[in-house]
Amino acid sequence: MVSVSPAIRRCPALMVAAPASGQGKTTVVAALARLHRSCGRRVRVFKCGPDFLDPQIHALASGAPVGNVDLWMTGEDDIAARLYAAAGEADLILVESVMGLHDGSPSSADIARRFGLPVLAVIDARAMAQTFGALAHGLKHYRDGVNLCAVIANRIGSARHADMLRDSLPADIAWYGGLPRDERIALPERHLGLLPAAEIDGLDAQLDIAAQLLGASAAADLPPAVAFAPLAHAPLPRLLDGVRVAVARDPAFCFVYPANIECLRALGAELTEFSPLTDAALPDCDAVWLPGGYPELHAARWAGNTAMHASLRRHVDAGRPLLAECGGMMSLFETLADKAGACHCGAGLLPGTVRMQARLAALGLQQVALPEGLVRGHTFHYSVADTPLPPVLQASTPDGRPGEAVYRVGRLTASYVHLYFPSQPQAVAALFMP
Repeated sequence: MVSVSPAIRRCPALMVAAPASGQGKTTVVAALARLHRSCGRRVRVFKCGPDFLDPQIHALASGAPVGNVDLWMTGEDDIAARLYAAAGEADLILVESVMGLHDGSPSSADIARRFGLPVLAVIDARAMAQTFGALAHGLKHYRDGVNLCAVIANRIGSARHADMLRDSLPADIAWYGGLPRDERIALPERHLGLLPAAEIDGLDAQLDIAAQLLGASAAADLPPAVAFAPLAHAPLPRLLDGVRVAVARDPAFCFVYPANIECLRALGAELTEFSPLTDAALPDCDAVWLPGGYPELHAARWAGNTAMHASLRRHVDAGRPLLAECGGMMSLFETLADKAGACHCGAGLLPGTVRMQARLAALGLQQVALPEGLVRGHTFHYSVADTPLPPVLQASTPDGRPGEAVYRVGRLTASYVHLYFPSQPQAVAALFMP
């Protein structure tokens, strides 16, 4: 990383995008991060849009926390500050896009244009030959201002197949090689996306193999440096000084933005982690945060930890704050019905039943106009809640449509919405204040 002035920072950077979801972006980004890290370079990775699972893989691949960037949810200034900070400590910045490059409004392409990020396209080349070049050309020229400079082919069938793909590219798009069809580097999935990194056996070895498969191509070279303008996060008021927040972290409660942790600490909070699945009681704390995750996969174990149920109830009955997001909220209902239809007891802090279903219930960006302030975030779940408890308000989508219900019982705030704390730190602080 070379600075051209005391203000501007320059750092090699790429946005890795694709024509659609399922093309292999996450595998390629993780392989690139591991490849450059193995060359002794410091790599920082970001993920476009709301996502808890891909960043876990990239954190393992790169050896550094992974941030989320979204022009609506996180905001332009938040992105600018995080990229500027990364440019000051990294030799390479990688940004994984969301869905297809031009999908959504705003899209990943909008981020690439706004911050001058060159784009590397990943295209699944199965059952494809010269159309590979047509797709790459279309991605580059669909909208002005997108610097799609190179392409990687995924799931190549043979050396001859790779030659056809490379030869199909127009002269202004470079060939960065590709990955073969190889089960050794396939990343397993379930209903909310990829498995959490901690649940994938041999993931480190998979990443090493994927990096080696890319290592003989131009993907091993650093891309051109991008200039990042100076912008830093303003210091937050220490509204949570002296406040101890217990954060649930275990296989059932694992959807946490690193930026949310940073935000709470910047507000002055002291954080302590606990496991609702295995601990018998809350740690000494003033407030509790139950983030999302997979309570439905651990429902029997959760049902059996009645001591933790009672500890949470005592906390809420004492008038202390508790924020429960998505899976965290699911765990608090009286009953949780898993995908097989089996019913399990929940903590019983919220009346009613939450049921898993085979089809998606909700997905997308949302904002919550809490009494404490407007906080942005997203929702993504397969379960539905049946409760007599009336919501205190409803979230809304970016275009103003009604969104998720928000429930309150005393200082307990519960919703399917995963909040992005830096979008309104003062409102978040009020949620946790004793």
